[in-house]
Amino acid sequence: MEYLQQSFSVKFEYKTFFTSGLFELSNTGLNDFIAANSTSASIKKILFVVDQDVMKANLGLADQIRRYFDAHKAAQLIPEIVAMPGGEIIKNDESYFSKVLEIINQYNIDRHSYVAAVGGGSILDMVGYASAVAHRGVKHIRIPTTVLSQNDSGVGVKNSINYFGKKNFLGTFVPPVAVFNDDQFLLTLSDRDYRSGIAEAIKVSLIKDAAFFEWLEANADALVARDMPTMKYLIKRCAELHLNHIASLDPFEKGSSRPLDFGHWSAHKLEQLTNFKVLHGEAVAMGIALDTVYSNLSGRIAADEANRVVNLIKKIGFEITHPLLEVAGDDSPILIGLQEFREHLGGELTIMLLERIGVGIEVHEMDAELIKKAGEILKNEHVALSAV
Repeated sequence: MEYLQQSFSVKFEYKTFFTSGLFELSNTGLNDFIAANSTSASIKKILFVVDQDVMKANLGLADQIRRYFDAHKAAQLIPEIVAMPGGEIIKNDESYFSKVLEIINQYNIDRHSYVAAVGGGSILDMVGYASAVAHRGVKHIRIPTTVLSQNDSGVGVKNSINYFGKKNFLGTFVPPVAVFNDDQFLLTLSDRDYRSGIAEAIKVSLIKDAAFFEWLEANADALVARDMPTMKYLIKRCAELHLNHIASLDPFEKGSSRPLDFGHWSAHKLEQLTNFKVLHGEAVAMGIALDTVYSNLSGRIAADEANRVVNLIKKIGFEITHPLLEVAGDDSPILIGLQEFREHLGGELTIMLLERIGVGIEVHEMDAELIKKAGEILKNEHVALSAV
């Protein structure tokens, strides 16, 4: 049998900027980036899609954006600044995705122009997906406005919407051309949303950086008190760890390994089961607690270290379990979620557990009885693990 074979590589490169007051006239960072990254002599347009709750919390934001591009001319602002709901609804209802495509078409946004998304992880996911498929890819700028999106999803390479009732069923691996983290957006967050993003910091520290976990323990009170310098360090360190991981051998997850999804297999199912009333970070915190206790029960992480993890989660203010995470039988929703996670990975289950703080280990099977026992231990948050 004859055949032809070809192999080629495509280089992806993008920057994550850390700034304050992105749309202040004196802050030329966004304009400078667009000017420096022009790839043709044609007029560059920029379309903004903004979380409507961010608009409400930052009165005058649309006018501020307009004034910015009146003063700075690297791109021509599309006059319609599109407001859309944030949260999981924007990923569940495909009409929002279709609307973004319609606007890209209406204003002739081409592959040399930009679509900027301003908001939390959900709107970044959806707008990123629309940008990736329009014209086979228009340039996408992410401007995350939550702790969660600034330290985790906003700096990654994934875009998605939910479909068939399953989280992130449709999506792409396409990096943004740039990410701009503006700390001023964090000031308007509720305590609940502010806290939610800290879960991803705990996650990445547990699998990547023991020293960072120790820093989180030492600075938990300052984080809860919303000390901005402390939060700025957390966000930058998380972003650094995520970007380092993305530069590894499998940035687009061609295999079945997803180490950055530690604690997520149960979290994704819990979000769905509660109709997303439990926030992503809250679900991840519970998922981390479950997988940490499971790691101890299965003979991995030591009891004293597992207790430190659970105690930090509680100190930040998270719940550590939920009734829907309990295993009552083979048809328990959480076990169905485990099977769905297996399917999402392509058939082979790969779960990240903990050998010790800062060191993860991948396993390919989970024992339902141990999941049940871990849930029972967490149900009584005053019970500490003993050595196994």
